[in-house]
Amino acid sequence: MRIELVEFALPLPDSGPYGIAAGSDGTVWFTEQKRNRIGARNEHGEFTAFDVPTPNAGVMSILCDRNGDLWFNEYHAGQIGRMTPGGEFKEYKLPDPGCAPFGLAEGPDGAIWFTEMMTGRIGRLSPGGEVTEYKLPHEGAFPSFITTGSDGKLWFTENQGNRIGTIDTDGSVTHYALPTPGSAPVGITAGPDGALWFVEIAGNRVGRITTDGEISEYSLSTEGAKPHAITSGIGQDLWFTEWGANRIGRITVDGKLTEYDIPTQGSEPHGITVAADGTVWFAEECNRLGRLTIK
Repeated sequence: MRIELVEFALPLPDSGPYGIAAGSDGTVWFTEQKRNRIGARNEHGEFTAFDVPTPNAGVMSILCDRNGDLWFNEYHAGQIGRMTPGGEFKEYKLPDPGCAPFGLAEGPDGAIWFTEMMTGRIGRLSPGGEVTEYKLPHEGAFPSFITTGSDGKLWFTENQGNRIGTIDTDGSVTHYALPTPGSAPVGITAGPDGALWFVEIAGNRVGRITTDGEISEYSLSTEGAKPHAITSGIGQDLWFTEWGANRIGRITVDGKLTEYDIPTQGSEPHGITVAADGTVWFAEECNRLGRLTIK
């Protein structure tokens, strides 16, 4: 297996790309948190961008739903945004403007589920635009990323609670404490093995939890690697960003770890996604997108 890693500078300086998602047509979508835009790079390498209607909204996370529409959080504005690939926006105000929505997932019920960091809630936005919120039982949990598991439940990280949580579509919540104290889990994704995989930004580990709650942890080779986001590959592997080590990591479902250095020093990789052809894309806060191709 040969790896090719290439970086692409964004057209405008100080865009601050953070979240990233791959569309089915080869377009890669990303948030420009510093310029308050949704950016796109098509399969021909052309960049476009769309201004978010609400100023200084705090766009960070992004997902491409099954219909091809883009959903993103507005961390500072207390809103969830939706955009068509053609650039038509709709924004949904949440009940508490200071709730700080962050992670997003498309649920098995067709709704968009999201985390509220500051209020410690899990939210649901129905296809009709109705918002329902579920308060977590532990104060200061700081729920971060969220994903749909193979069991049809929504799974999320509790960054300050040092737990992995799960919520049924009816709002029933279960929590699992992590073995490593103060691990600060952030990214989470459904793995190809049916388990949930997550990264511990302070614990310096990649974690795995089965839908029955059995937890395994895998230590990274570099201290202070600060793994941030994780996504499933198209084979029996997962890919994650190492913000502190300036690397992209790969872990197989049996725990084999490989890491790849990013050419630009201090690139601060955050969001990561895998396209349908297996190409790995990631957002670098240093104003670049990275592409890792397996040949």
